[in-house]
Amino acid sequence: MKKTTKGLTAAALLALASLGYARTPLARTPTKAIDPFWHNAVVYFLMTDRFHNGDPSNDLSYGRKKDSNLLRGFEGGDVKGVTQKIQSGYFNELGVNAIWTTPVLENVHAPVSEKEWGKTYAYHGYWPKDWTEFDANFGTEADFKAMVKAAHSKGMYVLVDVIINHSGVATEIDPEWPDTWVRKSPTCDYSNYAMNTSCLLSFTLQDILTESEKPVELPDFLLAKWKKEGRADREMAELDAFFQRTQLPRAPKYYIVKWLSDWVREYGVDGFRVDTAKHVDPEIWTIVKREAEYALLEWRKNNPNRPHADRPFYMTGEVFNYGLLGFSAASDTTLDYEFGDRNVNYYDFGFDSLINMGFPSHAKFGYRELFAKYDQELQGRFAGKGVLSYISSHDDMAPFDPKRERAEESAVKLLLAPGAAQIYYGDEIGRSLAIAGTKGDETLRSTMDWTTIKSKRTRKLLTHWQTLAKFRSRHVAVGAGKHHEIQASGPFVFARTFAGNDASDTVVVALDVKPGSISIPVKGFFNDGEKLIDAYSGQKVSVRGGSVRMKTRHNIVLLEARK
Repeated sequence: MKKTTKGLTAAALLALASLGYARTPLARTPTKAIDPFWHNAVVYFLMTDRFHNGDPSNDLSYGRKKDSNLLRGFEGGDVKGVTQKIQSGYFNELGVNAIWTTPVLENVHAPVSEKEWGKTYAYHGYWPKDWTEFDANFGTEADFKAMVKAAHSKGMYVLVDVIINHSGVATEIDPEWPDTWVRKSPTCDYSNYAMNTSCLLSFTLQDILTESEKPVELPDFLLAKWKKEGRADREMAELDAFFQRTQLPRAPKYYIVKWLSDWVREYGVDGFRVDTAKHVDPEIWTIVKREAEYALLEWRKNNPNRPHADRPFYMTGEVFNYGLLGFSAASDTTLDYEFGDRNVNYYDFGFDSLINMGFPSHAKFGYRELFAKYDQELQGRFAGKGVLSYISSHDDMAPFDPKRERAEESAVKLLLAPGAAQIYYGDEIGRSLAIAGTKGDETLRSTMDWTTIKSKRTRKLLTHWQTLAKFRSRHVAVGAGKHHEIQASGPFVFARTFAGNDASDTVVVALDVKPGSISIPVKGFFNDGEKLIDAYSGQKVSVRGGSVRMKTRHNIVLLEARK
């Protein structure tokens, strides 16, 4: 990657000194209370290859072919396509304030013939070949810079997926990493901490020796690749400078930390989503976070005219099976993930947030129980900690509504639940998660069909998602506030309130409304005479006698102060 050489200001260097680089690099550093913005965020997660094709000329780079099994090859999506949708206002209309892409770094070129799944290419981005380069199928450095700039200009943050624990598959044209970098055994059996973190997670992928602190040389194939591309001297000089500054050993994981932080340093990436976080010693994530913070300071110094706010670097992580918020473990009082012989609180290792993998199963509960329990958890043991909930994702084989028969309900539960919300591409248009003929997780990863938006039914569903998400984005109280039940039924009415950071916010929501003339109690949250608006229907109303009286043809009312 290109290297900027401008120096940091004295203030920036002083800030970096507080990050602990003079101390042991493996110190625990509990994350501060999460920024309320991220507690309320609407994050749009897209698979770069499956979202939108902005440049058909790069659809089959490196000699890749259209010869995979169903949905196991490249479909053409790229970062130019994402940029086009950013510029069109699609994300803003959907209330999105952060975009999360699958990895766009260079992946292995050749397909793999898997016994169970058939011929598969690295379209998903999770099979790295070179952490320092873009995959040509996804675009170029210039394309990515343009995407980040476009997102920032529209008031959105950019998150990218990052990987440390494995490289991609070895093929006839994609070299095997040397034994100094990867392990061959033992196979993970998940019985204890070591058998999650110091073992072979996949027979196909190449597991990085992430527990090692032993200095190693770069693989010969990577040096040869860089020389062929005319950048070996630059890459080596950057590595020398990195290891000199940090005083970290040249162990495999620290090379990768340097390469990951360059995505922040060079392009202004605002945050990471960490893949397979629990399969690596957690101390490394502290280093990733610190280096990303360092890199973001450099980028902001070198881009003073950026059209964006200066929030701290954000990091969320996938800790598989984490986040069952109390429904099946009501007596749980810890934030730890329990390996059996070691407990780990990942919030102590740089994470601002963790993916809440329990939400698809929790969504089967009614609104009243769901929201009350989440409020209890997030105001209790998770106070100050972030969770990012989803209704469907790229690798959860048990989404709430795979056939999209309850897509409107899904939007209400996801977007009005306490905590941050992740929209998976296509949730908002009812993209089916039950694709005939697919094997395994490919059923979750079909190409976004933009033509369906032209149908009246899909437009209605999209408008529903847009209205709810924009309401959330306007009101930090929805995700980061305190939940108050006002009325249990006929309809179910609740308020959310937030006070902090020199700001306050209040909303009142009614669900399961019967269309017609209704009265919604708001006493204690809005005063008599206050002028409100129902964000769902657009009706303007006033508070009288502690209630709002109105007529509606909808089953949802979203009350906010009229401006």
